Amino acid sequence: MSRNMGGLDRGVRVVIGIGLIALAITGPESPWGWIGLVPLATALIGWCPLYRVLGIRTCSAS
Repeated sequence: MSRNMGGLDRGVRVVIGIGLIALAITGPESPWGWIGLVPLATALIGWCPLYRVLGIRTCSAS
């Protein structure tokens, strides 16, 4: 499994993931905010399964 996400893409996903999780903790009691774990996890590992299916690659190195 090689990385398919670049640095900017990963940074944006971290911000979005943390923001959604923070909303789940502090905002309305809804489990939908925990969906923020998905972009956070993909950013931490540097690989997105949807990118592979669609043939997208934002990382320059393999």
